Amino acid sequence: MLFLGAFGVAESAIIKNAVQKPEKNADYIVVLGARVNGTRVTLNLKYRLDVALDYLNENEGTKVVVSGGQGKGEEITEAKAMSDYLVKNGIKSDRIILEDRSKNTNENLKFSAELIGSKEKKTVIVSNDFHIYRAKCIAKKMGYTDVSGASAKTKPITIPNSFVREAFAVIKYKIFNQI
Repeated sequence: MLFLGAFGVAESAIIKNAVQKPEKNADYIVVLGARVNGTRVTLNLKYRLDVALDYLNENEGTKVVVSGGQGKGEEITEAKAMSDYLVKNGIKSDRIILEDRSKNTNENLKFSAELIGSKEKKTVIVSNDFHIYRAKCIAKKMGYTDVSGASAKTKPITIPNSFVREAFAVIKYKIFNQI
């Protein structure tokens, strides 16, 4: 029973954060990386980048950190693939900062903060809807003081699996005091 309660609480936090709108006029948005195929962004990463494009076009003073290293089977870093996509879609390269060392969400946020130079800047984290809650919790635990999330949709066929798996991840992170 306790576990079912924890699962319900985690899932409701995930869903609540998935539908919240980001703060406007952030200093930075941080787009969390996801797998790329060779040099091309995958569909879930494209969804994240399209949210970033909308935000950057509506908030012209905001800079973007594209965060992701190079994984197995990837010809370039996730950061480079994301930067290429944003430039191809009209974002000037001087607004883009590449963080190309990270391998997971913790590293995405840690290394991005190092590039930004402060965890006190107004920051919007861009990820898929199911991932926003945990990403924001990790950022707050790291000391980010003004953080919100911008949710990208998830590939429809993966929604049930993604949301259930994320609830287990949230519970694990809570148990081990990682968020």
